[in-house]
Amino acid sequence: MNDTYAEWDTIETINAIKEALELFHEVHLIEANEEAFEKFRILKPDIVFNVSEGFNGISREAQIPAMLDLLGIPYTGSDPLTLTTCLDKSRTKEILSYYGIPNARFITVESHDDIINFSLTFPVIIKPVAEGSSKGIFNSSLVNNIEELQTRLDELLDTYKQPLLIEEFLPGREFTVAIMGNGKEVEVLPIVEINYASLPENLLPIYSYEAKWIADTPDNPLDIFSCPARLDDVLKSKIEKTALDTYKILRCRDWARIDIRLDKDSTPNVIEVNPLPGVLPNPEDNSCYPKAARAAGLSYNEMINKVLYHAAKRHNLI
Repeated sequence: MNDTYAEWDTIETINAIKEALELFHEVHLIEANEEAFEKFRILKPDIVFNVSEGFNGISREAQIPAMLDLLGIPYTGSDPLTLTTCLDKSRTKEILSYYGIPNARFITVESHDDIINFSLTFPVIIKPVAEGSSKGIFNSSLVNNIEELQTRLDELLDTYKQPLLIEEFLPGREFTVAIMGNGKEVEVLPIVEINYASLPENLLPIYSYEAKWIADTPDNPLDIFSCPARLDDVLKSKIEKTALDTYKILRCRDWARIDIRLDKDSTPNVIEVNPLPGVLPNPEDNSCYPKAARAAGLSYNEMINKVLYHAAKRHNLI
């Protein structure tokens, strides 16, 4: 399956963000390519609403923010260090492990030599270390033995040309937590649960490329998300604390989405950190951040402008 452009926003999303911002501001679109620096230098905007995923290399999400830092132009969202760190799943897990934030046992591999003394417990998930939007995560990424693992290792190394993360599979419920704001104004939006029972029988209980982009479509949406998630107060508190601690430890700014899955003991484990969360505008699309915002009483336009508000306040523009 060709998942090359899975991370990129559609023109519908770009236009929806633009229209939301145009309610109160003059908006200029700048493509995140090699011409962006000069366009920013000439235009010198008051602030940039950054949604650039980039294209080349593991620093791709940091490239536009780095340009803006050099030019002294304020922007929404996290800085280049946080964006690059969170894109690298292994570096994220190393930092979280240092601070005692639960996450699945893992190793990072670059060749078959790295699994000679394999000690993780099957089943395991294997994925590229620096991709998003379920790129490189397929139904076949959940493997049950060393032979399957060796086969997937060859396929993924050849396709994605980067190290791979192998982590033990967490068997519990899965949630995604949208966070907005900074400092004392930071807030956790209503928690979203992923209901894997709604997937077709041939798909495993992981949010794979097949589940996200093939089985779930606007014309035939899956009933895969529930928001607010049905949680008792104790578990809700644990999930929110884990997400907030992660947000602060990784120095996320303005907004982010933290993906969490329960282990066999029902302990919340962080599985992914997304400082550039997806924001598909159509309510029929299963886009978690806007879904959580709507559950909190925010329209799409209000959500976008509230993120901008937090960024502008952080930059002392208001």
